[in-house]
Amino acid sequence: MKVFKLVLILSWLIVWISPAGGTSFAEYSAIKRKLSADSKIDTARINSLTRAGFKYLSKSVMYDKAEACIDTAVSICERKNIEIPALLSLLRAEFSFFTGDYMKASDFAIKAMQQAESNKEDDVLARSMVFLGQYYYRTGFFQEGLDYLNDGIALSKKNRIKAIVPRSYILQSSIYNSLKDRNRYRQSLQNLINEAIIESDTMHLIYGYYLLGTSYSDTLKAARNFRLADSLLKQCYKIALIQKDTGHVAASLANMGWNFYGETMFDSSLYSYNKSLEYSIPSKIYGASANAYGNLGTIYRDLGYTDRSVSYYDKAIEMAEKARDWYSLEWIYLDLTNIYLKLNDTSKAYKNHVLYKQFSDSLMISSNTKGLTDARLRYETDSHIKEVELLSLRIKNQKLMIYGFTGLIILTLAIGLLLFRGSQLKAKRRISEMNRKISEVTQANLRQQMNPHFIFNTLNSIQYYMYQHDKLATNNYLTKFSSLMRKVLENSQHTSVALHDELDALDLYLELERIRFKDKFDYRIDVDEEIDTLLYKVPTMLIQPYVENSICHGLMPAENKGFIKIDLKLNSDYINCTIEDNGIGREAAQKRKAKSDKNHNSLGTQIVSSRLDLVNTLYGTSLKTNYTDLKNNNGEPVGTRVEIHIPIIT
Repeated sequence: MKVFKLVLILSWLIVWISPAGGTSFAEYSAIKRKLSADSKIDTARINSLTRAGFKYLSKSVMYDKAEACIDTAVSICERKNIEIPALLSLLRAEFSFFTGDYMKASDFAIKAMQQAESNKEDDVLARSMVFLGQYYYRTGFFQEGLDYLNDGIALSKKNRIKAIVPRSYILQSSIYNSLKDRNRYRQSLQNLINEAIIESDTMHLIYGYYLLGTSYSDTLKAARNFRLADSLLKQCYKIALIQKDTGHVAASLANMGWNFYGETMFDSSLYSYNKSLEYSIPSKIYGASANAYGNLGTIYRDLGYTDRSVSYYDKAIEMAEKARDWYSLEWIYLDLTNIYLKLNDTSKAYKNHVLYKQFSDSLMISSNTKGLTDARLRYETDSHIKEVELLSLRIKNQKLMIYGFTGLIILTLAIGLLLFRGSQLKAKRRISEMNRKISEVTQANLRQQMNPHFIFNTLNSIQYYMYQHDKLATNNYLTKFSSLMRKVLENSQHTSVALHDELDALDLYLELERIRFKDKFDYRIDVDEEIDTLLYKVPTMLIQPYVENSICHGLMPAENKGFIKIDLKLNSDYINCTIEDNGIGREAAQKRKAKSDKNHNSLGTQIVSSRLDLVNTLYGTSLKTNYTDLKNNNGEPVGTRVEIHIPIIT
């Protein structure tokens, strides 16, 4: 359409400046052919740059060349006033993803999907769905990732699009592996094998046989299936041998060795590991070589050949250092430590134990750092999604208001007072719906206020141990905190969560506080047997602020050892949560607070009170919080009891 308009404009200009006052049909046709040819040349160049960009993107060292292709293609589109193609938008999404700009990655991918759907480009649409599945897997939104992958698989099978379904099943298996769902993980790998056979895709077929066979060679008895593992790994070995895939030949042989080891078939295990070395050593696959040498050392250790075992362990260390394989180095040095302890060679045992601790600590720090990075990424992604949803809601509400107002005027002028009254009733229903949605968004915002408040208080605990220069306690506390952080971020994305998840997060929090205050208090959580913690859902992060108040204002100022009891009982339409402590009581706490900081208020409990008000509005309940000051026979304060009526959501 744009080209056609441009042709018309040019033809009018030619007519205007022509000395004879007109243009011949031949001249007009020549101009039209030239514009059409230029447009085809530009489109072909954009497509060529896009294909080159994908090629460079598959090689991590060529990200700069991929970026150059993208910039050039986008520049042509802008200069020639051409709409950016869906495939180019997908390339921009993948480039942003691989370079760590996850916000742009999702925006470009959604744009590519919308363009492809509009233009009926099924191939690009399926690829965009699979990319979004990978994006949500990386950012920790597993269900969203599975939904996009299933849509991509269905579309690819319907339109017989090759090379997409096997990759989708690999990503699907990775998600189920992260969720520790062994059965679905194995089913995804079986689907990968079936699809690879249909598409004659030997690369994915080898990979599928390898992963599925490895999953059945687990040393845990409940997860093992020796015969099936042996059959699958042999299939991987045979096909990889034909395809000259040395890496998978060596890896499948090594895992066959591990499968035999699990059955204490040491001769067969030794043969498989030595065979694996025949492929991994010449090809300089140091990681596979380290694994094979290390497991050979383990077998000879079990057989009682200590000298031979140590010799193989030394070779494994040499290979693992070349591969920078800290995991192998950790367990090998631990095995050597135990061997030398049995030999009463305490000097060598000590040296190996020091090296074991060095690599163990490095792995722990790496794991904690990755956990915090993933938590931060998930938080940023969740915030971005909420911003987009809020913006969409505002735009939708504005459109509804404009349409409603315009319709109201038209109906008033055309039909009269009777229909005008009817339109008022419809407007009231729309406003009621809008108020409900605004209440839900407000509740989500209140949850987001609670997270920074909670995280700030917990980080103070970590800071305390750091100032004490207690590295062991700091590492221990940081590990627990990263677990709690992940759980809090997972729970905070929902309006309500299963009571089981809420209590898990609360238990972690209490454990951290008890460590911080050096066992200053004990606690107990009792749940009524009638309460199904997996079925019943409750508003997120509702109990923790009250428990925090009990610890900070009730137990910490007290001289005696504190105790908190949390009791949950089922009533007809709510769960009665009782939090009872043996602290100094509210009156004494108020006096201490007045002396220390007159302007301070408990932000956590204020937010929870506001959330209860919103829940009452949304669900039509009259839920509340009751405080009771506990006193002994002499009228002296002996603690505080808080009763929270928590709504049941199923």
